[in-house]
Amino acid sequence: MGLRIVLLVVGMGLGMALGWEVFAGHQWMLGLSAATGILVSVLVLVAEAQWQKLPFALNLWGGVGLFAGLIVAGLIGTLTGLGELVFLSPFAWVATLILFLAIPYWGMSVGLRFGREGLAICAPPTATVEPGFTPKLLDTSVIIDGRIADLCETGFIEGTLVVPQFILQELQHISDSSDGLKRARGRRGLDILNVIQKIVNIKVDIVEDDFPHVKEVDTKLIELAKKMDAKVLTNDFNLNKVAGIQGVKVLNINDLCNALKPVVLPGEAIKVFVLKEGKEAGQGVAYLDDGTMVVVDHAKRWIGKNVDVIVTSVLQTSAGRMIFSRLKEETESEELSFARV
Repeated sequence: MGLRIVLLVVGMGLGMALGWEVFAGHQWMLGLSAATGILVSVLVLVAEAQWQKLPFALNLWGGVGLFAGLIVAGLIGTLTGLGELVFLSPFAWVATLILFLAIPYWGMSVGLRFGREGLAICAPPTATVEPGFTPKLLDTSVIIDGRIADLCETGFIEGTLVVPQFILQELQHISDSSDGLKRARGRRGLDILNVIQKIVNIKVDIVEDDFPHVKEVDTKLIELAKKMDAKVLTNDFNLNKVAGIQGVKVLNINDLCNALKPVVLPGEAIKVFVLKEGKEAGQGVAYLDDGTMVVVDHAKRWIGKNVDVIVTSVLQTSAGRMIFSRLKEETESEELSFARV
């Protein structure tokens, strides 16, 4: 805070000194010069506050560009003679001011752009990608889930799987958690990675790319996917939505599992085991082998037993598929009653 106050005072003093030299004999211009000096100091403080929010690479190259711009502006001022006329002509003073504002600003802009885009272009590839295959980034949730290892063993996943270093760090952090459940999940994720690395047709690359100015791991993953033009393998619903909004392609394991569930049509007869009572009165709940929930009307008395049911409707939700059904014996009884009438 003290340095900022000193900067404001120095800016005011420099403004008054410059105004005294340029506008000699005009006492009323001293106040305007002092105000201009304070305004420039305030702008410098605002720029400094924004500068600190940028990553180090942008600070470095922006500073290099600004310094180069100042040198170019000084050379132009010397060659054109503006430096000798600045104290003699108000026009020369204004031209010099514009010169030393525009060219350094242009240099700083070029430096910032190089720090943001040029380094990414000049940097070597972060992962060795096989021709014809799009790299796939693994997020923490899909590694811990474990089904990705089974999918790789079937041969449906080919090419390079990329695991960023920050994902490994998150897995390690979870593995070291004081919570027993989290610790077990983290260790399971590390075991799954070891299994995937041993699969013959799968190549796993660990990349060091990071985004220090980004805190959230999901956001880092999206930024890396944009940089590598890669797809994200996940089963995280929120990451799926956010990545889709930002134009990143996502392979969702849950979507794949839902698509591969056996098709059950209304009117089809199936046999289920009634496991528990449903939400509505008299309902029973059963599950298919793939985990699909089956709601059976009037099946409360059949809890703990196998029963034949007739599918009445199928509901597809974001969480999965639900099947609604009725007891087969009730359906047959109703059909028999209608036939007699």
